[in-house]
Amino acid sequence: MSDANEPNDLAGQSGSGTEPAVGRGGDRAAQESGPVPAGGRQGGAAGQGAFGDADVSDASAADESASGASGGPVAGGEPEAAVSGPGRHVRVVLVDDHRMFRTGVQAEIGQTERTGVEVVGEAPDVDQAVSVITSTRPEVVLLDVHLPGGGGVEVLRRCSALMADAERPVRFLALSVSDAAEDVIGVIRGGARGYVTKTITGTDLVDSIFRVQDGDAVFSPRLAGFVLDAFASTDAPPVDEDLDRLTQREREVLRLIARGYAYKEIAKQLYISVKTVESHVSAVLRKLQLSNRHELTRWATARRLV
Repeated sequence: MSDANEPNDLAGQSGSGTEPAVGRGGDRAAQESGPVPAGGRQGGAAGQGAFGDADVSDASAADESASGASGGPVAGGEPEAAVSGPGRHVRVVLVDDHRMFRTGVQAEIGQTERTGVEVVGEAPDVDQAVSVITSTRPEVVLLDVHLPGGGGVEVLRRCSALMADAERPVRFLALSVSDAAEDVIGVIRGGARGYVTKTITGTDLVDSIFRVQDGDAVFSPRLAGFVLDAFASTDAPPVDEDLDRLTQREREVLRLIARGYAYKEIAKQLYISVKTVESHVSAVLRKLQLSNRHELTRWATARRLV
């Protein structure tokens, strides 16, 4: 959101109009060392985890510095994306089947006066998502890939007319724990304008929402390559009958197991219980006719799913 915090014209804010003498460099330096711009705090924000608790003191300081004389970014830095510029506003619907995750996202980005993001609705499954999106007509929908009722692709299919509206298009940004190539390609083919993973920070998510509203395509860095590779190829990917036996959630668990995650870590990643993880692993082993997680890892690695 480069236009969210445009640098002020410092030359027009000198006040006295008199250039300090060369011999008074110390005084001049003191005059020019105004409040720290909001961009100066970017490094601290980047160090937080996904949707981490905001530092209230930092947020206040960022707001104060944004209204100061030197409100532009410092050299080599970027303006604080989570603070929207004057007049910036976007209406958003959250679609995710985990209520706690929706609550966390809304708390992180839904401070409208600060971020410019207004959350106008939310939904946990395909049917409710289509209903809420149709009734509220948001500018941007944050869409999870795996949803009860057919997944994010089904939401996109049923909202195709809204996406095609020339005057008031509804744009979709996928927000998912999955970073699998087939998930990324599936929703992009369905009409989504971008795909970011749930490891994204609140600041970057706000920036991504406004970019999608403006019509840009937004991807987490390594995911863009999947899309380029998919659309550069004229051949359709081969059908894997074994993989097709698995549900979307079982595929997620399969990839995380193959990457060496413990059951507790998978449960935390997917917002499910450890017992549910165990059930999914058992189902995967049974459907693929494998005996243990080591065989499962070899199976996933051979198909380049890891």
